Amino acid sequence: MAKVIDVFAENGALTQQIKDFRPRAAQLEMAIAVEGALAEKTSLVVDAGTGTGKTFAYLAPALLSGKKTIISTGSKNLQDQLFKRDLPTIKQALNYTGKTALLKGRANYLCLERLEQLIAQGVLGDKSVLADLFKVRQWNTSTQTGDLSECPDLAEDSPILSQLTSTAESCLGTDCPNYGDCYVALARKKALQADVVVVNHHLFFADMAVKETGFGELIPQAENIIFDEAHQLPDIASQYFGQSVSSRQFFDLCKDIHIVYRTELKDLKQLGNAADNLQKIVQDFRLLLGEGNQRGNWREIFRQPAVEKAYQILVEKLAFLTEVMKLALGRSQNLDHLFERAENLKAHLQRLLETERTGYCYWYETFARQFALHITPLTVADKFGEQLKAKQAAWIFTSATLEVGGKFDYFCHRLGIENAQQLILQSPFNYADQALLCVPRYLPPTNRANTQAELGKMLLPVIEANQGRCFVLCTSYSMMRSLAEYFREQSQLSVLLQGESSKTALLSQFINEEHSVLVATSSFWEGVDVRGDALSLVIIDKLPFTSPDEPLLKARIEDCRLQGGEPFNDIQIPEAVITLKQGVGRLIRDVSDRGVVMICDNRLVMRPYGQIFLQSLPQAKRTRDLTKVIEFLKTI
Repeated sequence: MAKVIDVFAENGALTQQIKDFRPRAAQLEMAIAVEGALAEKTSLVVDAGTGTGKTFAYLAPALLSGKKTIISTGSKNLQDQLFKRDLPTIKQALNYTGKTALLKGRANYLCLERLEQLIAQGVLGDKSVLADLFKVRQWNTSTQTGDLSECPDLAEDSPILSQLTSTAESCLGTDCPNYGDCYVALARKKALQADVVVVNHHLFFADMAVKETGFGELIPQAENIIFDEAHQLPDIASQYFGQSVSSRQFFDLCKDIHIVYRTELKDLKQLGNAADNLQKIVQDFRLLLGEGNQRGNWREIFRQPAVEKAYQILVEKLAFLTEVMKLALGRSQNLDHLFERAENLKAHLQRLLETERTGYCYWYETFARQFALHITPLTVADKFGEQLKAKQAAWIFTSATLEVGGKFDYFCHRLGIENAQQLILQSPFNYADQALLCVPRYLPPTNRANTQAELGKMLLPVIEANQGRCFVLCTSYSMMRSLAEYFREQSQLSVLLQGESSKTALLSQFINEEHSVLVATSSFWEGVDVRGDALSLVIIDKLPFTSPDEPLLKARIEDCRLQGGEPFNDIQIPEAVITLKQGVGRLIRDVSDRGVVMICDNRLVMRPYGQIFLQSLPQAKRTRDLTKVIEFLKTI
């Protein structure tokens, strides 16, 4: 069996097989550490700076180990990139003959039962989605996987998607007439038989949460478990170790009951009426929670008499619906499944009444016409830590943003990771030559009526001197919209705004249109890779502290205080440092990239904690002088 050190050597397999591959000291150091952890079945936490080549550094040892491996990534885009680009490259270089599989959550796969229903019953709501339905029907005749992201010309946010996919509640499992051809079942079967399975964090924790005390069906067999983009794990894990109920679950239930009533139980008119009544109550309840997209404390809003009364009516209408369903149990297999779903929803609604439980955050969120109610644990360290101890496996955690001020305490504490080997690898990029960091002088005071226009006025000359080629990353939607509006009014540049089209379309437009500026918020701070001349200026409006009113953070802050901690130092600073590192990391993506990062926040230089942020950022040259920034940009 080849050794990792030989594979990465000057004339090793990777150099011979991969064009432009150059051995890197940090990459080899990481690969050797991963090889050791996989052999010993221990835990390893690696902060690998941008450009280390961490993907190959964990893939090569994993394939060489010959053991069943699960690799979990932060997003579906990264998952596809890993499976379709990086993994085939390494497999070829190492002559790897094991089986590999890609597995996503069920919401990514076409449900054949739902497709048949849609064709028979017609689409719900806006009829403009009929064109999308036609595309999916055509594509379904040739697809091997049923992965809807592979359907050409289907937008990733098409409204038809929710009508074409199943949820854990609505899936009929082995009772489904289409089970023999089911794409989800097929993908899971392949994953169970594969030696290397690529999943994403959401799916990993969904599988782990199948049985609160143990693992689902996929994870038990794995001896190597590798998390890339591991900084996202604590937040994603807390969603799956908690409980949620959403208006979509109610709407889906009512819709499916109507289908059964119209096709199998036409004599049971009361069933259709009870479903209609429940749907109306759910819509009324959404209106009570206020307009627009917001998040709030469920315990607080539940104390309002109107909300409490409406919630009780919701509980009663659901209970009445289940009583009506009992009348027909045994007459229809579909109705029997729907009864189970309704009973599960009843149990969820009951738990949301038990607001006295400690250690959990009770919160709600609203979208345009939907809402969700959540009970989320304040820490997953106990549950996740138990799994680490219980499962005899190697656990590898890696990302470019795990350490804060040279330590892993914050990350390890949140996940209950104990006694792990720790490794910090600096980026091989020469930041001192390639990049300049600027915290401008004379920044406008924050929270004034004209702050956004003043900031826009200060930034525009720098952006114009760079001829666009700029990301403006904002910490709020209001700042994002105001700056975009100002740049559009005051300049000839092409200004792209997050939300005006899909993330993929915006990125492609940014790369292909010269002199463009992309103004965005949270989803562009990470997982975005623009190399070369297209991007040479990244502007961040202020330090990315999460709003202290955000219900989950608020609850964690209160919990930290109760335990004698100092929330600002223990929670808020580490979170903001990790997010800032992600944003700054958008700039230098390659050995030949050059550019400027501007952070428009005086606290970096005026407050003692600014040092923690600066210590965690790449060691670029620093200035406070905008004329020096413009001079540097002109040399690129």
